[in-house]
Amino acid sequence: MCIKRYHWHLDRATVRDETIAIHGGYRGDDTRSVAVPIYQTVAHDFIDADHAAALFDLVTPGFHYNRINNPTVDVLEKRMAALEGGVSAVALASGMAAVRYAVRNITAAGSNVVAAPQLYGATYTLFAHVLPEEGVEVRFAVDDEPKSLEARIDDATAAVFCESIGNPAGNIVDLPAVCEMAHSHGVPVIVDNTVATPILLKPFEHGADVVVHSLTKFVGGHGTTLGGLIVDGGRFPWGEHPRRFPMFSRPEPAFHGVVYASDHPDSPYAVRCRTVGLRNGGATLSPFNAFLLLQGLETLAVRIERHGANAEAVARWLQKDPRVAWVSWSGFPDHPHHQLAERLCSNRYPSILTFGVIGGYEAGIRFFNEVKLFKRLVNLGDAKSLVSHPASTTHRQLTPEEQGLVGVSPDMIRLSIGIEHIEDLIADLDQALEATLP
Repeated sequence: MCIKRYHWHLDRATVRDETIAIHGGYRGDDTRSVAVPIYQTVAHDFIDADHAAALFDLVTPGFHYNRINNPTVDVLEKRMAALEGGVSAVALASGMAAVRYAVRNITAAGSNVVAAPQLYGATYTLFAHVLPEEGVEVRFAVDDEPKSLEARIDDATAAVFCESIGNPAGNIVDLPAVCEMAHSHGVPVIVDNTVATPILLKPFEHGADVVVHSLTKFVGGHGTTLGGLIVDGGRFPWGEHPRRFPMFSRPEPAFHGVVYASDHPDSPYAVRCRTVGLRNGGATLSPFNAFLLLQGLETLAVRIERHGANAEAVARWLQKDPRVAWVSWSGFPDHPHHQLAERLCSNRYPSILTFGVIGGYEAGIRFFNEVKLFKRLVNLGDAKSLVSHPASTTHRQLTPEEQGLVGVSPDMIRLSIGIEHIEDLIADLDQALEATLP
């Protein structure tokens, strides 16, 4: 039986995020399943030789081998692209696969990427130590300011990379200014929007060209499922920069000579990422993982509200506690990125916050060891509240100088505030802080 599938292309002018997160990209198939089915298959039967050729030549949309695309994964891609306001998306097996594929899709030996230094620890390691071995230099700016990033750009720069809200630093990048600066040099901007999610901030609205996500975090929301995603904004003129991005203007030898900029003008970046990166790299998201991530996505907007309310209560409580040396949360008026949060996140603030325990590194370790309700994890964005000590976990491979550059101090505690009852969260923080006293 041939299962027909229908995609609902929601009009963002009339339909809001909460509705897209539940209905986007899917209106059922001829089984009339209300939930998106799990298409747990390796391949799909061709109608005939002509149909097979049309699929392989990208003339006809459809599915043939699930390393490249899958009907369940396809709904997740369309739903996330709609939420971000992009034209197309490519789902991958993890957030780190998304970061790697996003950069390697537009770089070659001799290219460089300019990056804001406030990055997730594994991203920093990929950039500082792995990509250089492949001939791709990553140039870290001294901070996330447009002038600092601009100072590192040259004719071989393939992208500017930043996190919209830094993890764990909590900085908020001035995306409109960064994008305007980068575009003046003919350079695209890749933004990791994992912490903000499209509910708090939509980078494409501020000029970004590519958005990446670790779906493992807030989108999944329950600490069960790995996944990553790349969204193509569809606006950067890749074909107009043949010297900087020859892979879009010349025939692609890895895919029967297709010329992405002319043959796929609406989304050449995403098409190349799928047909060269994913097809040959193989970091495929499983259909079951896509199904679980879709379940999390349906409640994302509601969870973000509760995450934010709890985070504000925790931040204000910590700010008054004499056992705490400092608290960094962008909702505070004196936070250096408060005005950017107001402008870019519509007066909403992330549920990731950091603070320092009086007593430095050792006191931070004691606090980390004594929490009961908070889970000691390096993940974030879970319905459960999580705690990490970056200097001894996610960023422990970095030198003290590198830790300082990315915004990690020895005493820093990072909290990812969940959706439990706020009084229970504060009670746990209180007892753990008591254990830090000499």
